[in-house]
Amino acid sequence: MNDFSSTLIDLALAEDIGGGDVTSLYFIPAERKARAFVAARSEGVVSGIGIAARVFRKVDPSLKVEELIPDGSRVSEGALLLSVEGRARSILTAERTALNFLQRLSGVATLTARYVDAIKGTSARILDTRKTTPGYRLLEKQAVVDGGGVNHRMGLYDRAMVKDNHLVAEGGPDAIQAAILRLKAEKPGVQVELEADNLDQVRSFIKMEGVDHILLDNMTPDELREAVAVRDERTKPILEASGGVTLKSVREIAETGVDFISVGALTHSAPALDIGLDFTPL
Repeated sequence: MNDFSSTLIDLALAEDIGGGDVTSLYFIPAERKARAFVAARSEGVVSGIGIAARVFRKVDPSLKVEELIPDGSRVSEGALLLSVEGRARSILTAERTALNFLQRLSGVATLTARYVDAIKGTSARILDTRKTTPGYRLLEKQAVVDGGGVNHRMGLYDRAMVKDNHLVAEGGPDAIQAAILRLKAEKPGVQVELEADNLDQVRSFIKMEGVDHILLDNMTPDELREAVAVRDERTKPILEASGGVTLKSVREIAETGVDFISVGALTHSAPALDIGLDFTPL
């Protein structure tokens, strides 16, 4: 786990514990030992097992924590995900923070898997976006991968994505082409994606040098099929459909032949997976 995730755990625990877990301190004897299991209470795809385990260990390094199932696993109701044994106070203090991470990330993985399942048999793949919870981006994007999806750019630094607002400000096709060539010369590892709102823009962008991806924004299935048809086989930029994608519409979009479908809902609207912690006799 990287340092960024460790910092996030520290912040989450500080937020929850504050000056101390008064319930556990006053109602649970210090010497009480316990065993507990973290279990799925509904079916889904799990993600965040490792960070949940890390939370328990952070609260009390003496806790014996065992990860019972790997991230990316599809589970049914009742599946055991983690076991924790040691001081009862410590388990209770860590419980909510560990579950918050695990429920949130498993929710993202589960929703991603539903989209992935919906387009099975097509050549398209499901992409995430930058519409992530602040501070959680690396975790949520890993959850997308655990659900069978693919990561888009991680941030503003690893891909140039020229959208409508950039196009208005830039000053026309010649200026855009010059900017692409300058970027490629100075940062050869950075890919370039241009957003197209209509088929005329698609035709224009395909002719440009150095365009790696074209985002087809809010286009109808017929427009998407035409964009695929006019794509130059020599340059063959990757085509990404985006805008208002739902579980109801994603199959039809995938069948147009686009390479990727980006879905902001994977991270901004995923409901938490129902996961709980239960104590068992030692």
